[in-house]
Amino acid sequence: MRGLVLAWPLALGACVAAEVPAASACGAAGMQSLVGQDASVLVAMTLAVGTRIIEPGMAVTEDYSETRLNINVDADGKITRVWCG
Repeated sequence: MRGLVLAWPLALGACVAAEVPAASACGAAGMQSLVGQDASVLVAMTLAVGTRIIEPGMAVTEDYSETRLNINVDADGKITRVWCG
């Protein structure tokens, strides 16, 4: 019985880790320095096809794609989050 108790947390940990998106799959890990900057910096950048720049109130589909870059911008035009999904 003791083996089962120890194995269960390991199995649960594996499931949780699989659900966390890899920030490198879409390049978000290397773009975290954009957070806090004005969204106007994005104009000079070459972003991958399919990149979403998400503004407040904007409709966004909930489909998941680990290779899609998402950039959240707040009402003041500041980048608040860069993520894959």
